[in-house]
Amino acid sequence: MSAAPAPAERMSRVDHAWLRMDTDANPMMIVGVWLLAPRLTQPELAARVQGSLLAYPRFRQKVVEDPMGALWVEDARFDLGHHVTRDTLRPKPGEAALEALKRRVAELCAQPLDPSRPLWQFHLIEDLDGTQSALVSRIHHCIGDGIALISVMLSIADGGKPPPQRRPREAAGEDEHDWIADTLIKPFTELTIKAIGFTGQGMGKGLEMLAEPSGSLDVARLGLQVASDVAALALMPDDSPTRLKGQATPGKRVAWSEPMPLDEVKAVGRAFGVSINDVLLACVAGAIGDYLRDKGDDPNGQEIRAMVPVNLRPLSEAWKLGNRFGLAPLVLPIGIAHPAERLYAVHARMNQLKTSYQPLLAFAVLAVSGMMIKPVQSAITGLFAKKATAVMTNVPGPKEPIRFCGRTVNQVMFWVPQSGDIGMGVSILSYAGGVQFGLITDARMCPDPEAIVAGFRPEFDKLMWLALMGPWPAI
Repeated sequence: MSAAPAPAERMSRVDHAWLRMDTDANPMMIVGVWLLAPRLTQPELAARVQGSLLAYPRFRQKVVEDPMGALWVEDARFDLGHHVTRDTLRPKPGEAALEALKRRVAELCAQPLDPSRPLWQFHLIEDLDGTQSALVSRIHHCIGDGIALISVMLSIADGGKPPPQRRPREAAGEDEHDWIADTLIKPFTELTIKAIGFTGQGMGKGLEMLAEPSGSLDVARLGLQVASDVAALALMPDDSPTRLKGQATPGKRVAWSEPMPLDEVKAVGRAFGVSINDVLLACVAGAIGDYLRDKGDDPNGQEIRAMVPVNLRPLSEAWKLGNRFGLAPLVLPIGIAHPAERLYAVHARMNQLKTSYQPLLAFAVLAVSGMMIKPVQSAITGLFAKKATAVMTNVPGPKEPIRFCGRTVNQVMFWVPQSGDIGMGVSILSYAGGVQFGLITDARMCPDPEAIVAGFRPEFDKLMWLALMGPWPAI
């Protein structure tokens, strides 16, 4: 006798906003790659998914939209074979296996998930190069943000802990108003509202309306308030008009670097008195600036913005899935050629970002946009896109190599989606003592992301040589 299906759950406003952000050019998927050795078979992968991943009810549920938003509903015709598939590479003549993999990953990044089924898929390339396998995961952003999904992937690895049992109240999503109030309303004193730096006069009022004590929402009043706040956001100048901006197209390109020793990055940061993140972001800005110069453009004096996700939940609750993060615009000084000057400019901008309340503003706007008609939400996300050139994520991974089905995961990479007309995503991931860069780009705006990725290590080497040339204390 089969178990009764789980009751339907109402999707949160923020998750609904991410669900509706899908476009032909930018499907809202988080895509990851694991390289494992020795080789893994599809039946072994399917058995692990059956026994571990499906312990999370969300991965057995499909999305059903209704006039109130959307519901998570148990998929009565769930077929694991659709979600765990065997994939093959078709290398071009003379093409290395790793380059063929990057091309295949780019194809999968542009291919939407089936909306009539649970919104995730694993693609296993059993034999990548005779010694290892490649596992490509595609999970829709409405299921969870990057922090949540990394927590899930670690839980299904060897020795991973199963998800804690949720209390019925949590499972039904009834604590959403309480969570929004605790996260958004309480930090917003008059001082912090001014610190946002926008001119919207009613931001505090709009946040109060977002989570009234009664839990009821006056959608008409809320719509007027969001219009006011979005108008204030519009006053932020548009991003620099480089070749990396424009109208997004469906084609994708991906590239990633070989890992750099994390200890070297830490040593350079100590030498300059800055953080690891400062060093890495300065390398990103330098590589993008050099790329534009190589294309004949002049980036001198230019800056671009990257929208950076900021986690708004305790890491201990990442297993609950869903999206609980804000977005903050980080300015990258691509026009500063001198590596040390650029590093200190990044350091200053990061310090400004740490005291900013823009992530909370962005979360509030996204939460409310999930309630609006789709054209209004599209206009709001399009506004965000005008203010930035890229989406950037920087995630600390496990310090030691993880194992999966008895295999060692030698390399990990992932990309988050770009919304609206944003055409570039930068990923920085530390794993097993190394740190590496990944890039996903719009095929028209940047058909050769490997040229930018190739510039990361030389930019770091410049900083390392400057650090070695600096004054050393007497021994």
